[in-house]
Amino acid sequence: MTVLMRVTEVSGRPVVTVRGDDVAQVRDVVYGGGNGEVAGFTLAGRGLLAGPLKHGLPWGGVRALGRDAVIIDDESVFQPRDEVIARAQAKGGDVFGSQVLTDDGVELGEVVDVVLDVDEYADVVGYEIDPTEALSKDNKRVLIPLPDTLAVSGERLIVPAAAVDFVTDDLAGFGAAVEAFRDRLRESGSQA
Repeated sequence: MTVLMRVTEVSGRPVVTVRGDDVAQVRDVVYGGGNGEVAGFTLAGRGLLAGPLKHGLPWGGVRALGRDAVIIDDESVFQPRDEVIARAQAKGGDVFGSQVLTDDGVELGEVVDVVLDVDEYADVVGYEIDPTEALSKDNKRVLIPLPDTLAVSGERLIVPAAAVDFVTDDLAGFGAAVEAFRDRLRESGSQA
């Protein structure tokens, strides 16, 4: 079963142990370089005035990422924050605010959120964008699927032109759109 969520829904989520101890909260999502997976999370303390913690949570230490919390076995899974960040092998940095273009040069819009499939791994499967008129006449935010692999660099993100055929504004149906898009790419042999 595909479980999709926006990155902005994960930031601020409590990190709890299987015993129910509330040990931290997610500060930022750290992406793995070039493979579309989440490498882990930077963490903040719990409470109104709590700042960033010196340790992070690698994805391998996550037992479950649910709608209400990130669950871990215990605090022994934490690693130094710099090590978690280093796993990202940053290739382009933060995608928020980046322009999305098709591989044939059509500007589609600006990234406002990232959509994750958190079923077994946390994979980046799409972007939520503020669209240009080329994509939406009513300027309503839309979700655009991504191929299995995507190189991210600079301020622009290039997606296959075929992605436009699978744009939706419904997160509940977005998993099916992602699969249909990736199936089309596999059939045509053009995995971007």
